[in-house]
Amino acid sequence: MDPIAKYISQKTSKTRWRPVSPGLLQQPEVFATGSWDNENNRVSVWLVGDHGGCNTDGEFDEEPQLLCDSQHAGDVLDLQFLDQDRLVSASSSGAVTIFKLQPDCQALSLAHVWERAHGYSCDNAPCTAVVCRSPELVSVGEDGRVILYKADQTEVVRVIENADSSTIHAVTFLRTTEVLTVNSIGQLKMWDFRQQSDMWEVHFHPSNPNHLFTCSEDGSLLHWETTSGSDMSTLLQRGWNSRVVSHSGVPLAGENDSVVSAWLAGDSSKNRLEATHMLPSQTLSVNSLDVLEQCLVCGTDGEAVYVHRQLPV
Repeated sequence: MDPIAKYISQKTSKTRWRPVSPGLLQQPEVFATGSWDNENNRVSVWLVGDHGGCNTDGEFDEEPQLLCDSQHAGDVLDLQFLDQDRLVSASSSGAVTIFKLQPDCQALSLAHVWERAHGYSCDNAPCTAVVCRSPELVSVGEDGRVILYKADQTEVVRVIENADSSTIHAVTFLRTTEVLTVNSIGQLKMWDFRQQSDMWEVHFHPSNPNHLFTCSEDGSLLHWETTSGSDMSTLLQRGWNSRVVSHSGVPLAGENDSVVSAWLAGDSSKNRLEATHMLPSQTLSVNSLDVLEQCLVCGTDGEAVYVHRQLPV
C-alpha cells in the first residue's frame, strides 16, 4: 500500500505520534509536526484515518487533517509528547516550551516556556533535544548543558553546566534518575541526577584492573576496589599481580590462567566493592588524575597537586 501524502507548505523537522491510552488495542490516529527554516514556524497537530468524509471520487478520505496549530519561536529542533495532553518542543532560540492540547484536540495553547534555557553569556544556544518521562523532562543543547525540569514547576530543577565541551545532540532516559547523552563526536555519557557533582575522570590501574580511581567536582579522590570472597585469598597469594581470578574458575580460551575482571561479572552480589578516600577533607574540585605503577598524581582547583607514591595495589 502506497503511503498517503499531505503537502503542508512548510519544511518539517520533527514528527511524533500522540501516545494511545495504555491497554487499548488501537492504532494511533493523532500526530504532531514541527517546522524549521520557515519565516513563521509552527507546531501542528493532525488526525489521520477514516474521518467519515469522501473525496471527489467517492472514496474515503484518509489524508491527514489539520486539527490545530500554534506559532513557534525559532526552528523546532525536537518534539516530544510528555503525555496525551502535553507536547514539549526544543527551539533553535534555546527555549524549551510545553504546549497544552485540549481533550478534543481542537486547540493547542502555550502552557509554559523556559526562555533561553540554553545559551551563552552573550548569545542564544540552540536546544537540540528533549526527552520526557512525566512529570520530568530533560533538555540538552549546543552549549553542552544538561537541564532537568518538572512539568508542574516553573523553576528549573537541576542544571549540569559544562556537561560536554561539544554539542550534545540527543538524550534519553535510562531510569527515572539517569539519562544518556551523545555528543557531536559520538561520545556516550551517563548522568545520575541523584548526585550533586559529576565525575571528571576515571582510570583503571594499568596492570591491576580490580582497582579503579576517580576524581570528582565535589573534591573527592576515590580508590575503588572490587573482589569476590573466593578471589581474596588467591589474590593475596599471587601478590596482587596483573591477573585477576575468575568467579567461575574457567580460564579464557587460549590462556590457562587468564581471568575475567570482577567489574564485568554479571552477579554483583558475589563481589565486594570498597571505596577509600585518598585526600584530606577538601571542598574544591579534583579535576584530573593519572596512575602509573604504584604512583598517582592529581590536580585540584585548590591550587594544589597531590602525589601518592605507594598505592595499595
